[in-house]
Order: sequence, then C-alpha cells, then structure tokens
Amino acid sequence: MLFDRVKELSEKRGKNVKEVALELGFSENYFYSWKKSSPKADMLQKVADYFDVSVDYLLGREDSSSLAEQYGAFAFDGEPVTDEEMEFLLSVLKAKRATDNK
Repeated sequence: MLFDRVKELSEKRGKNVKEVALELGFSENYFYSWKKSSPKADMLQKVADYFDVSVDYLLGREDSSSLAEQYGAFAFDGEPVTDEEMEFLLSVLKAKRATDNK
C-alpha cells in the first residue's frame, strides 16, 4: 500500500519513484525497500511533505489526499487555509484536548 501510494503520487507529478527518491536525497531504489520494510517516521514525513499529503494518507489510513477534501475548505482572512496550516491547527487542537483531559 505504501509503495503504491508513493508511485501514484509520483505519477501524478509526471515522475517515477526513482526520480522522486533522488530529488529527496534518497538512493534511487529507496522506495522499493518500502515493499518489504517500514520506513522511519522522519522519512515518511519528508515524503508526505514533498507530496503535500498527510502521513496517514501515505499509510492508507485515509482515502483523501488533502485535508481540504477531508474536512472541507476553510478560509482565514479571506484566504484559503493550506494543508500545512490545517495540519498545524489540528496539532494545536489535539494538544489542547490532551491537556484538558488530564
């Protein structure tokens, strides 16, 4: 599933997985190793950031590649909220709820 998501996202950008791996500073066959073993969290995050998707999307935990598709479109000050901003807002909300539940 993980390799397939990376391959799909690469193809949407008109690239193959080897090209993306090299752009990210990995060996050209790096993503093929994901077929048999799990990558480290920081590598997953780097790939998710590159494709502007969540780690959960890469792992197949969610079907939607963007937070806007998941939560609907949000705006602040007349400008659309980006996925990166939405990730930040969600992390703040999770932290707030965690402290409220203590």
